Amino acid sequence: GSARDAGARAVVARALEQVELHGVADRQMGSLSGGQLQRALIARALVAEPKLLLLDEPTASLDTKIGRSVYELLEELAENITVVLVSHDIGVISRHVQTIACLNIQMHYHRSKNLTPEMVEAAYGCPVDLVAHGHPHRVLEHHDGAEP
Repeated sequence: GSARDAGARAVVARALEQVELHGVADRQMGSLSGGQLQRALIARALVAEPKLLLLDEPTASLDTKIGRSVYELLEELAENITVVLVSHDIGVISRHVQTIACLNIQMHYHRSKNLTPEMVEAAYGCPVDLVAHGHPHRVLEHHDGAEP
């Protein structure tokens, strides 16, 4: 009945509040921006009060600023929910996660979010030089990397 509908609306409103989507409950999904849509999809998952949230490339097709805000949201959600995500952008996500696993045929799990060149080299079979933004870039010489 109406009490059940009111309860469902309250759960949806709480999920939208969690992902900082104010005033979009009555809008069609197709009218949302990329960042809003990603947050709406996360809110939809949160309605079920999950213990685990699995995401595949959650910032694909989002600009850098919006992508960063999605990662910040996921970092906040990870305080109460286990969040597992797939991303090719390990340089960015390493700022927002607790641990990293690199996958290239074999899984290389790291108990830390701090990547070392050795960790990435073990996963991808080629020499790596990690460069921080704002520092001079280093060009690597040709090498015979391991084929996957």
